[in-house]
Amino acid sequence: MKKKATKKPAPGAPTEVIHIGLDSKVRTLVVGHLSAILADQHVLYTKTRNFHWNLTGHRFHTLHEFFEKQYDGLALAIDKTAERIRMLGAASPGSMSEFLAKATLKEVPGALVDGDHAIAALRDDHEAAARELRKAVDAVDEAGDVGTADFLTDLLKEHEEAAWMLRSFLD
Repeated sequence: MKKKATKKPAPGAPTEVIHIGLDSKVRTLVVGHLSAILADQHVLYTKTRNFHWNLTGHRFHTLHEFFEKQYDGLALAIDKTAERIRMLGAASPGSMSEFLAKATLKEVPGALVDGDHAIAALRDDHEAAARELRKAVDAVDEAGDVGTADFLTDLLKEHEEAAWMLRSFLD
């Protein structure tokens, strides 16, 4: 007796049957946006930790503590984003190779970094994340997922605040 071939779901596609008022096509689109955002969060988290560890210069202590607060905040956002993906019935990406393949932000190797360079790089990444989040908010809202749009709007505000604080160090 021949076994019937079962079609494997696309990576990132919802695999759970849930009844929350969003069809699987919408959830697949939303999970795609959330997965890209999660990837950028991981790159930014790692870059912030990298700069925290490898910081040099006269503002070392102040920036070292500031960067720690930023990566702690990013860790919470990462967890909430992955959980939002799970709420939509899909598996969250979980490997560095998945994150790097989906990320728009670029990682940097570990090396000593002066405060102004680290601040400018993180500011630029938070601003880039905010721009990507604006696009995602519009797309998921248009698709009808107001819950995720609201979630992403909160993330957007966090990146805007982080970018503002980083800019303030450079003034």
